[in-house]
Amino acid sequence: MARTRLEELKVHVRFKLSALWAAIMSCYIYGDFWGLYRPGNLKDILEGIGPLGPTSQGSLVAVSVLVAVPAVMIFLSLALPASFARWLNLLIGTALTAVILATLPGAWAFYVFMSCVEIALQSGILWYAWRWPRQAAA
Repeated sequence: MARTRLEELKVHVRFKLSALWAAIMSCYIYGDFWGLYRPGNLKDILEGIGPLGPTSQGSLVAVSVLVAVPAVMIFLSLALPASFARWLNLLIGTALTAVILATLPGAWAFYVFMSCVEIALQSGILWYAWRWPRQAAA
């Protein structure tokens, strides 16, 4: 029986980056959701203690920005001019990796696992953005 090769589709780097940002968003959402199950977490929320200390408009805006950035990058990776999209992916991918690394000390195992997945996905973003294909000179 002869084996045939499966057909491959060349996926543009923009779609790869967009898909990676979508995967990161899923990890953010699930990581935050599972965090609600930690003992005392809901009690803290009801008492006005948030991820950055006492819950305030400022702290909620800061956390919202951290979550909104990857969501917006899903679109911007597809819509921005190539050179700007490349550098923005490199900048934001690096910055969010640093934020994740800063939140790891003392974290629960599920959070460490989710963070490792997020770092791997963000490493993919950095890889694809750095190696963005170039057009041949005319």
